[in-house]
Amino acid sequence: MNIILLGPPGAGKGTQAKRLIDKYGIPQISTGDMLRAALKEGTPLGLEAKKYMDKGALVPDTVVIGLVKERIQQKDCAKGYMLDGFPRNVSQAESLDKMLTELGQKIDYVVCIEVPNDELVGRLTGRRTCRSCGGGYHVMFDPPKKEGVCDKCGGELYQRDDDNETTVKSRLEVYSNQTEPLIDYYEKQGKLHRINGVGDMGTIFDRITAVLG
Repeated sequence: MNIILLGPPGAGKGTQAKRLIDKYGIPQISTGDMLRAALKEGTPLGLEAKKYMDKGALVPDTVVIGLVKERIQQKDCAKGYMLDGFPRNVSQAESLDKMLTELGQKIDYVVCIEVPNDELVGRLTGRRTCRSCGGGYHVMFDPPKKEGVCDKCGGELYQRDDDNETTVKSRLEVYSNQTEPLIDYYEKQGKLHRINGVGDMGTIFDRITAVLG
């Protein structure tokens, strides 16, 4: 079972991904993890990627596709895999489809977790982090016992710059602009499954597994 997991920031993708890989026994593959592994191992593609990263440039799609190709041919992907954070646009999706066809593979399911923007803004702007120990809280879902104070170490809780409302709305707009064409692409292929991402984590997981079987 080969899956692509889509969803905006704050949709709970990370939580659902962990549950899915446990249930189905397939690895989660992210481009960031692949790049770090390739750099560490000094593979030819890793060294190629490093040239661009050292210049602060984006790693070209051809290199990323090459890394994905290497990764999905490893033994732990025999039963399938979950792609997270890739593809990011239609061009990458087309390259991925071409590469998978060459390998005699295909994407089986594209799971898109959908949450209204006002809900996402509430989720993301409510996050608080301890300056001292890095502990995480949420003003709505997981508040500290005393406002602004970490339960664990008594440190000051603060809101990260990328969690303020203006930045959050900007991130959601970027996601929408990048991902809407990708959603349309997979919808036309009949592979897209829209999942209501509002509710408790267990309920949302049940919605996803009802689609995957």
